[in-house]
Amino acid sequence: MKILLVEDDVDMSKALSRALEKRGFQVSACADGTQALRQIRDAAHDLVILDLNIPGLDGLHILQRTRSQGIETPIIVLTARGAVGDRVAGLHAGADDYLAKPFDLEELEARIHALLRRKGGGEEAQQKCGQLRFERSSGAFYHGDLPLEFTPREQALLKALIARPGHAVNRERLLQLVFPDDANVQVEAIEVVIHRLRKKLVATHTEIMTLRGLGYLLRQAARDA
Repeated sequence: MKILLVEDDVDMSKALSRALEKRGFQVSACADGTQALRQIRDAAHDLVILDLNIPGLDGLHILQRTRSQGIETPIIVLTARGAVGDRVAGLHAGADDYLAKPFDLEELEARIHALLRRKGGGEEAQQKCGQLRFERSSGAFYHGDLPLEFTPREQALLKALIARPGHAVNRERLLQLVFPDDANVQVEAIEVVIHRLRKKLVATHTEIMTLRGLGYLLRQAARDA
């Protein structure tokens, strides 16, 4: 299981990374909020451990932006802010769990496993359309058992469409999800990503339809319906 650890205390980050890796987790670490947001958006992680007091972009803003972009990766807030008000603020911003420093490593591990079980269990752990399958726990798309390769922008767009197959998502919403940090990009840029995706999806027997005035939807290919 892949964990992103966002912690600016170098000693804490190294110690916690080693401890989690000994317990079988694959850990990548970063100490800057802007970099963390980019990694949460562009890389597939099963879970994020997030400190609130980090440079660049604080933890609460990372939570808010992550959830506003439709990213549902489980996030555990790990911070020295232990007051009830701070916990409530973190949970309202989108955290799935909250653990105050100092903490017990065994408790953190137990919370990680409990959260992954909750997020990975049941039918919602997978989303399907045609022969295309998206596993939310890993953030990967599959054609049967074959993993598919998409660029981060293609992946962001396809995740939005497969969340509700057969339902249109408007171009403005897709623009926010695919180009969240580019205020100057034109809506037409979505069409370029759609064009590339259509070619890659042919073998999966799914297709992206354009609905004028409404946006785009993902559905099982008409020839297979």
